[in-house]
Amino acid sequence: MKDRVIKTTRSTILFLILLGVVSGRRTQLLKGLPATSTVEENSAAGVSVYDFNVTVSPLAAEGVAILPTIVNSNPLTEAFDIESKGGLEFRVITTGNPVLDYETMPKSFDLQIFVEDATGRTDLNTLTIHVTDKNEHPVFRGNLATQTVTIYVLEGTPPERIFQVDATDPENAKLQYSLLPATVPFSIRRSGDIFSTKEFDYEKDPHCYFLNITVTDPEGLNSTKTVNINIININDERPYFTTKQRIYRIPEEQSLGTIVANVTAKDPDDEDSPSRLFYSIQSSDRHFSINPATGVLQVTGRVDRDALPLRLHPNISLIVRVEDGPSSGRASEMEITIIIDDVNDNPPECNPSAFRKEANENTTPGTFLVDLRNYCKDIDVDPSNNQFSFTGLSGFGSNNFALESTVSGRLVINGTIDLENPANPSIEVYTLTVRVQDIAHPTYSNIIYIYIRIKPVNEFFPVFRNLSYVFSVSEITKVGSSIGRVHATDKDWPPSVITYSIVAATGTRDYTNIFWISPTKGDVRILARLDYETTQKHIFIVQASDQESSTTASVTVNVLEVNDEEPVCSPNFFSLQIPVDLAVGTNINGFRIECQDRDSDPRSFRYFINEGNENRHFIFSPSAGSNTSRLILASRFDYESGLDTNWIYSLNIHITDDNLVSARDKTTHLIKTGTVTLSIRVIPNPTTATTTTPGFTVVTKRENLYSRSAWINAPEKKKPKKEVVVTMTKLNTIFDGEARDPVTGRMYEFSTRSGARRWKKINEPLQPVLATQVTSSATEKRGQGVDTAEAPSEKEPSEKRKELTAATKPASKPSAGQSETPGQSGLRLKKKKQESEDGELSSPAP
Repeated sequence: MKDRVIKTTRSTILFLILLGVVSGRRTQLLKGLPATSTVEENSAAGVSVYDFNVTVSPLAAEGVAILPTIVNSNPLTEAFDIESKGGLEFRVITTGNPVLDYETMPKSFDLQIFVEDATGRTDLNTLTIHVTDKNEHPVFRGNLATQTVTIYVLEGTPPERIFQVDATDPENAKLQYSLLPATVPFSIRRSGDIFSTKEFDYEKDPHCYFLNITVTDPEGLNSTKTVNINIININDERPYFTTKQRIYRIPEEQSLGTIVANVTAKDPDDEDSPSRLFYSIQSSDRHFSINPATGVLQVTGRVDRDALPLRLHPNISLIVRVEDGPSSGRASEMEITIIIDDVNDNPPECNPSAFRKEANENTTPGTFLVDLRNYCKDIDVDPSNNQFSFTGLSGFGSNNFALESTVSGRLVINGTIDLENPANPSIEVYTLTVRVQDIAHPTYSNIIYIYIRIKPVNEFFPVFRNLSYVFSVSEITKVGSSIGRVHATDKDWPPSVITYSIVAATGTRDYTNIFWISPTKGDVRILARLDYETTQKHIFIVQASDQESSTTASVTVNVLEVNDEEPVCSPNFFSLQIPVDLAVGTNINGFRIECQDRDSDPRSFRYFINEGNENRHFIFSPSAGSNTSRLILASRFDYESGLDTNWIYSLNIHITDDNLVSARDKTTHLIKTGTVTLSIRVIPNPTTATTTTPGFTVVTKRENLYSRSAWINAPEKKKPKKEVVVTMTKLNTIFDGEARDPVTGRMYEFSTRSGARRWKKINEPLQPVLATQVTSSATEKRGQGVDTAEAPSEKEPSEKRKELTAATKPASKPSAGQSETPGQSGLRLKKKKQESEDGELSSPAP
């Protein structure tokens, strides 16, 4: 990439010089140009191609400004350059990069040479160079081009072609092949094929021939390469064994590589030189192997006399084969027998090698535990090598145990073991070791491990640390929290696992649904929320058990009072409508809220509007210190100036129970908050005309049909009797809002459903929003002989059924000491007042 950039830069500079020649003053400065010259191919770098001179004007005292330069060539090449001979004499030479090749490169090059003297005169002329051909040496191809070729010929092979010489001439001339020395039994033909001229005998003829192959072109130029020919011997005689011994004896467990025998053989074909024979074992055997080149028989696998099949058949027979070729040569075989002798090479072994036994504490001394001989054996074949004994009973606390004899291997208890005795080391599991070893030399041995677990006897009852436990816990403690721990101990060793549980309680209450005790740790946790206002104290019984015996203790949980109850106010949601010009300071629609708190004083309440009180039009009075408070209009509405734009106010009122808490204690005191939601609709100024909406009457018709089958003693057939009962229920318009008429100043009531209005009577409470009035009750009509009002039939609309239900549902009565809200007073309308208003509110339906 770098060379390409340099060439591109140079071409650009020369092109600019050429432009200067065309546009400047051109004068004959190059003497001897234009001209034609020749150069031979393969010329080395620096070979002179053509000489020329530069003539300058007498005015050019400083001589040449730009030396003669090859500014362009056709075709493009860098094979030529210009060098100075001294003074104003120059010559064109070869660069050797690239080397000129007549056969592969252009045959002619046109070089444009530029020169400029000190006065600015320039000249540009062309030198044409023709490349002439040169006779070159022939070239070998294939393997001979890069290396000496070696050819192998088996003895006894008839004359045949053994190799093809491949060569070429750069000028594509015909080549002649020859080989030397001429006395060898080989020839080469015009095609370059080398033939053997006789059948070779390895034992009589030379084993190797060196042929010099020469290839010559028509002009006498040649190249020579060497071909080596090796004659391969053929073995035609069977080898024979020279080893006479056929039986060998070795001890078992010889190390790998141990030499058992050195098998030797000879080949008649190799009498005058070491034989090249190949040894192998023909019979299948994993214990031994033979070196294929030397015949050395070695141990290559474990030879265990004590394992099958050698335990029953200690003799191993091998068929050894010798060949004069690795695969298809002539061969001979012989049998070798190897006898394996037993040695004491196995220690006595016990299965299992570790024993686990159990015994109760305070077991009688002399009690038998285990007979080790029943589990141990020595697998050596020879009886003198498989006898063993038991010795060396050891381990911490081994003085409590003993072996009856070294031969029997019976282990017995030797002392009394009491786990609770302070003098006893309180070991639950004794780890003992016994050595089992050979009687014969060498005395191999093994270690037997015996683990004796002393089973404790439950002799003591668990005992609680305290007979009773008292825990105090806040009523707001989270479910799942730990409130205390009971603890019991047991004098048994090792300590018994004690399990805790709740077993009983005072009264009939099931405390397992309220409290939970950890079976292993004795932690007492709560499963349900505690409530001081419901239960201040819980008493229950816990039990500690060691699976065999148990004991109990009493647990008392004192519930500590915490302010955890929220104020509950009635009503908690209400909708109101007020006129836009309602006077400031007015108790809006007589509305008030009444609050209760199970764990707070009635004076502890504070009231404030948290959200929705735009421009602060509404307040509650009193704002604190009472369980009741009224809704007051604090400032007038101003829609004309644009100060007020909202006609519906959704107030979110917060009631907190911290009025009696000091400012210092409020940071730590738990404060609860109740909420009430009010929806207040502001009604624009109405007209002074009073309108009423007539009521309507709902008529329910019921027919009773009688069947003859219902009468048992009917004397004669009669037509079915039909009875029709008609019930009339009068529904009236409900006026649930009030406002002041801006013209007369009188108060009027209006219906938020129908928009009907009427003048308000003095001291008349506002009707409840969802109340409907019934003209008369079933009890009143029954005494007057009028049909009673029936419930709506299934075919009547569901809405009408809901209205009738709301009309007949009694209102809840306020408790003693509580003031009645406007809604509650409206729900308890007296029967006579309803009847008197029926005539004033609406006209009867036809």
